[in-house]
Amino acid sequence: MSEEIQPCCEGSGRRQVLGAGVLGLAATALAGCSSSSDPKAAAAGDALAKTSDIPEGGGKVFAAQKVVVTQPAAGQYKAFSAVCTHQGCTVSQVNNGMINCPCHGSKFKIADGSVAQGPATQPLAPANITVSGSDIKLA
Repeated sequence: MSEEIQPCCEGSGRRQVLGAGVLGLAATALAGCSSSSDPKAAAAGDALAKTSDIPEGGGKVFAAQKVVVTQPAAGQYKAFSAVCTHQGCTVSQVNNGMINCPCHGSKFKIADGSVAQGPATQPLAPANITVSGSDIKLA
């Protein structure tokens, strides 16, 4: 069998090739999104961090466990699902007192997970953690 290999644009319209490229980029961008919003996907009792790893007035995202841990005030630790309530992307960072979603710009308050800026309309689901000494663990 002999098969003739043609350059990418021969036999295809330019729009078709460009459309396929755009779809590929869209699929790549959505690959970071998740449909699960259950922060209990990680095993209970797993150590996430040391208390010193969570900055006061900030927080840290644990993408593998789908959890974000914050410290709104000194010694006060909170945890929320790291899955954005808008379209299920994983939040990427915590800064300036906000938990930020990279997909569409939603922002959530570190103190209670409530929406500070949409398009999300629902707060991040709370997650259960325990603080024992300097260890922060999933409950």
